[in-house]
Amino acid sequence: MVGRSQQPLGDAAGIAQFGANMVTLIPAALSSSRHRHEHQDEFLVVTAGVCTLIDDHGETELRPGDCAGFAAGDASGPHLVNKGVEGAKFVVVGTHTPAKVGHHSDVDMKVVVQNRRVAFMRRNGGPIEEIEG
Repeated sequence: MVGRSQQPLGDAAGIAQFGANMVTLIPAALSSSRHRHEHQDEFLVVTAGVCTLIDDHGETELRPGDCAGFAAGDASGPHLVNKGVEGAKFVVVGTHTPAKVGHHSDVDMKVVVQNRRVAFMRRNGGPIEEIEG
């Protein structure tokens, strides 16, 4: 995610039940690929600039003070894009669970995180084949 940076906020306070991060997007940057979480809720608030929320319902412009929430299992597969000419920032808060499973909307990929190990696979659980250039 070129042009995206993230600053953990909750770790320094010893918070274990949820994560909180300040995310900064330069113009044209994406927060992530479109994805959804099986077991984690997420909530965000835009603090600077303008972000465009893109999900299965279309596009919604979010300005400072605007909020969005995504319930665990919601299939809409959101992400944010900075379509503006200035930097944008938002704080995102999400549930911590022992394992995490994310499904990516626009690519054939599922990500499973358990015990700090990350596994990338196809949506059906099969391996992602390496492609040689």
